Amino acid sequence: MSRTVRLGAFIVATLAILAIGIFIIGGQKFLFNKTYSLKANFADVAGLTAGADVLVGGVHSGTVRSIELPHKASGQVTITLELNQSTHEIIKQDSVASIQTEGLLGNQFVAVSFGTDGKPDVKDGDTISTVPPLQMGALLDKANGLLASGQDAMDNITKVTAHLNSVSAKIDGGSGTVGALINDKALYSNLNQTASTARSTVSAAQAGLLDFQDNMQALKHNFLLKGYFKSRGYEDSSELEKYAVVALPQANAVKEFTLSSKQIFDKQDSAKLKDEKAFNAAGEYLATSEFSVAIIEVSTGLSGDSDKDMLLAQARALVVHDYLAEHFGFDDTKLRTLALGKQIDAQHDNKAEPWGHIRILIYPTGTAIPAAITPAATAATSQPAAATNQKPLQ
Repeated sequence: MSRTVRLGAFIVATLAILAIGIFIIGGQKFLFNKTYSLKANFADVAGLTAGADVLVGGVHSGTVRSIELPHKASGQVTITLELNQSTHEIIKQDSVASIQTEGLLGNQFVAVSFGTDGKPDVKDGDTISTVPPLQMGALLDKANGLLASGQDAMDNITKVTAHLNSVSAKIDGGSGTVGALINDKALYSNLNQTASTARSTVSAAQAGLLDFQDNMQALKHNFLLKGYFKSRGYEDSSELEKYAVVALPQANAVKEFTLSSKQIFDKQDSAKLKDEKAFNAAGEYLATSEFSVAIIEVSTGLSGDSDKDMLLAQARALVVHDYLAEHFGFDDTKLRTLALGKQIDAQHDNKAEPWGHIRILIYPTGTAIPAAITPAATAATSQPAAATNQKPLQ
């Protein structure tokens, strides 16, 4: 092959790679899609930058085209959003834009809520309503302030306790007028009982303040944990056991779908879906078949903290439940969750995959629904359920 031919082939290959790169980047930035723009005004954009993602219903649907400072001190910062034309049907005049953060210290993005059916459509260049961004530093400052106030109150109670103990000691020793009066046995008995009651009350108050301080520390910890898991697929930890049951039904499943968590989720410690299409077969079966109950059973790998793995399993089960319930037409009151946490899977030669497994078990008509873990989950029967066929970690 001559040098000229090799040079020409190199140039053609380089141009092809350049063209592919342009199409890929352009697709992400919606350069080749039909778009429209909206504006939103904020007093503070909390570190948002031009080019940041715009999410509509949690789906990447646009970018932040520009951020403009106000022309006077009393004005607001104006951001311009460039949105895919496909969102025009769900964004209405009452939609609201908010600035949010990916995880605790992640990048900022703009989230736009769905509008209300029947409300007027937005037009290109319209300005929509906003809510102030959540400032992490302000929340932590408030939590620290509450902890400091609780500590001051506990110190004051300690001083009061010391004074009461001193007074009680003097009375018991017979010092002062009150000490002289204790010669009256009836009066002494009453006074001694009063002092004892006071000491008990102060001790209870001191214990209550210690509990308050512990609760504030737990609140601060739970807030950080919530932000940690928000970046991993869910936001409200109180919802984790909303559809949970204690065990699998006694009957045999008529259909089973087993999936690897590594195929479904974007990270080993995440509950954020990356391959939703993997559930299409299970969802279509649920939508077209008669069944009594379906259980989403989730196990994790064997490494890591057991408590966090159980939370992760509950979060993954809830995310899968919500996806199936929202995207396929069936009675979702019959869809329940069962988080196993760290488990050795008997269905896979007693070997646990590092990411864990997800099984969707579908049971025939007439199968009793197992008891729910929480009152929020509506149980169709109170019959005891059989133990799961998963072997617990030793």
